[in-house]
Amino acid sequence: MDYYQLLGVDRSATQDEIKRAYRKLARELHPDANPNDPEAEARFKQVAEAYEALGDPQRRARYDRFGSSGSRGGDPFGGGLGDLFDAFFNTGGRRSETTGPQRGADLEVLALLTLEDVVRGVAKDVTVRTAVSCDTCEATGAAPGSEVLRCDQCGGTGQIRQVRQSILGQMVTTAACARCSGEGITITRPCPDCSGEGRRVEERTYSVDVPAGVDDGSTLRLSGRGAVGRRGGGAGDLYVQVQVEPQPDFVRNGDDLLAELHVAATQAALGSSVEFASLDGEVDVDVPAGSQTGRTFRFRDKGVPRLRGRGRGDLILALVVDTPTELTPEQEELLRLLAKERGEEVRDPSEDGLLGRFKSKFS
Repeated sequence: MDYYQLLGVDRSATQDEIKRAYRKLARELHPDANPNDPEAEARFKQVAEAYEALGDPQRRARYDRFGSSGSRGGDPFGGGLGDLFDAFFNTGGRRSETTGPQRGADLEVLALLTLEDVVRGVAKDVTVRTAVSCDTCEATGAAPGSEVLRCDQCGGTGQIRQVRQSILGQMVTTAACARCSGEGITITRPCPDCSGEGRRVEERTYSVDVPAGVDDGSTLRLSGRGAVGRRGGGAGDLYVQVQVEPQPDFVRNGDDLLAELHVAATQAALGSSVEFASLDGEVDVDVPAGSQTGRTFRFRDKGVPRLRGRGRGDLILALVVDTPTELTPEQEELLRLLAKERGEEVRDPSEDGLLGRFKSKFS
């Protein structure tokens, strides 16, 4: 099994490219998104195993050299819910070396906005599947009435110190205690509702205050709204990716809004006052006589609010003169009289159709 092929990346891929490829595949193959497809779940575990091997530069170098990453037999979730959240949302299952309850993973969610939302600002609800504190055990991971004991392997410090001799003398290394995973405690009877994790998976909905003027692709951060850590660990952050849905009548250019203003040929020739439906309501446009397609009209402070400044951009309308179609006989006769008066050559009605044009060409 080639881990690079599983993630769909080249062997020369950067760590960021590997991370992006893993996150994309993990979202597509996650068991929650494919409840009726057992193959997706199996491949999800393979992808997680591949990322565990390649997501860490040292493990990747070892895999490139020996073809073996030392992963846990294809089960990247052998450590329980904590490893699942670390692998899917954070850094491929790697745990921190510090002691005590660890901070939970950061999460990402997508917020779809309309252009009207961007102009006015909006409070947007987003729903995310996340880890929340277990109420049964109050996030301790211990069943009610059971004891939480100090780890007898590390003495409650959460760390193991090792001393070895080298040519330079004694070398002291410190690592997280394997028995308590660096938490310094052991649980005699795990909580039945969270299997000793101190947290459970639930859906939560949060309201996001989206400021006016935010751009497509922006990221908003909600501090402390990510997944909670194991056994009382703090919560990570929730990152909201903003996606603005296309608006067929407007194009955003920086803080300006661009749109087309369609008028009839007679209105452009003789001049007219027309109304245009902007995002702030109707605006009156004075079209001077003789206006041509491409002429622009600018309306100050009718565009998008400036996110990092005062005021708003402008609304810029580009004139489009529409040629009349489906004329009545009376309207056609009037136009022919106008063309004759102006000395403009137009096609004779008898030349309509392929045969008429053919005869006219060779007559």
